[in-house]
Amino acid sequence: MRRPRPKGSANEPIPPEKPQQAPPAVIDQDQLRATAYHEAGHAVMAISVGRTVEKATVTPKKNMTGGLRLGTCHMGTGRSKASQSWIDDEVLILLAGMVAEARYTGKYCTRGAAEDLLAIRRLLEHRAGDERQLERIQKRLLDKAEYLLSDAAHALAIEWVARELVERGTVSGKSVRHFFELAIKRSES
Repeated sequence: MRRPRPKGSANEPIPPEKPQQAPPAVIDQDQLRATAYHEAGHAVMAISVGRTVEKATVTPKKNMTGGLRLGTCHMGTGRSKASQSWIDDEVLILLAGMVAEARYTGKYCTRGAAEDLLAIRRLLEHRAGDERQLERIQKRLLDKAEYLLSDAAHALAIEWVARELVERGTVSGKSVRHFFELAIKRSES
């Protein structure tokens, strides 16, 4: 069963925004869960496309611009499988956070994903001839991320990783891979 697309996603380009400067100092449970789903989306997509994950965390830390970063997914340098397009893989990983969070909240949070969206823009700028083409490429990859994460195994793995992040604050890359492989086995049976 496919879930409906989050609000604000139908054929609309994702607007680039500047990174969030001053988020609240205290994080409530809903924000923590949304952040956990966001980071779980990055981690599960990374494993799915063959990237290694060192860890995912929802422990708030200051970012380079002085704002507060609510979570991070640390990738390793290696790959577990070859890629047809490493740029597409990186963009899918970056979009997966926003997509997974939207599946939890019901809408895209472009403000919370602002750093991811800026990184996507930087990765795709050289590929696009103009702004319209950039938006088309970004839309195609957003649709692909939506499609991949709508799979039962991906959705289950994200749910398990997010739950673990809420409970523990940090999940190792080994645990992310374990949850992903377990979700695939469960969805096949």
